Amino acid sequence: MTVQMYLARRRRFEVGFWALFFIVQWLVQFTVAYLDHQRWESTFQSWEFLVWEGSSILVIAILFPMILVWDHRFPLCKGEVRRNLFLHLLFTLPWSLLHVVGMVAMRSVIYYLDGGSYNFGNWAVEFFYEYLKDFRTYAALLSSVYLYRFLLMRMQGEARMLESPDEGEPVEPVERPERLLVKKLGKEFLVNVRDIEWVEAAGNYVNLHLGDRIYPLRDTMTKLLKRLDPESFVRVHRSYIVRLDSVAEIEPLESGDARLHLVNGQLVPVSRRYRDQLRAQLVPA
Repeated sequence: MTVQMYLARRRRFEVGFWALFFIVQWLVQFTVAYLDHQRWESTFQSWEFLVWEGSSILVIAILFPMILVWDHRFPLCKGEVRRNLFLHLLFTLPWSLLHVVGMVAMRSVIYYLDGGSYNFGNWAVEFFYEYLKDFRTYAALLSSVYLYRFLLMRMQGEARMLESPDEGEPVEPVERPERLLVKKLGKEFLVNVRDIEWVEAAGNYVNLHLGDRIYPLRDTMTKLLKRLDPESFVRVHRSYIVRLDSVAEIEPLESGDARLHLVNGQLVPVSRRYRDQLRAQLVPA
């Protein structure tokens, strides 16, 4: 499977990977707990270990998207690492609390259905113990996300706008470059701006879509739009820019928004704020 084939099905692979990851974690932790139970001949039944580990892992899996949302709002990017890292540290406390409350509630229900009751113990002591584990879990999950993003970026290539040379005249207007410099696995090559079909915001980056290729560019939508040719590119949403030649059809929606059908079959949302501007550029007076 090529990188582009993976990117086309990226979300499915990511969901599948994390689902499998949490299932394996559940089985591994249950096995360790069960073997300790057999070794020390505890009074607990085997199914209880399965419930304890399963409830904890399941709640962590449910809360995992909160880490992604929080990181999207406060990314660990250059210039904001200290402040946002501190905010992540603060967020581990309510995140851990939700984890503990969720797993205790789940265990209590299961024990109740079995005709018994679940005793979590001293909340102050037990929560402190669980928080120490949750802190490590949060850090491990967040580190894994950043490692995955780094590896994916290395494989697909990171683009940047051409800049003025140190000496001599630029080969093209730097304010509106015709080419992008892409770095991929230690190599550099140029791609034409006119090949960009649409652009999507992605955290601290924007993803440039050129056919079945995707290149992340460290920039904002607003700054990038200023450097693109206004006769060729238009913003249609706070998170999307399209090349006008790539538009095949505009589909109005009952909400007042619209949906773009691109030539390649891609669907791109159009917000009411940008709809009139898009129509004006597609059908000039």
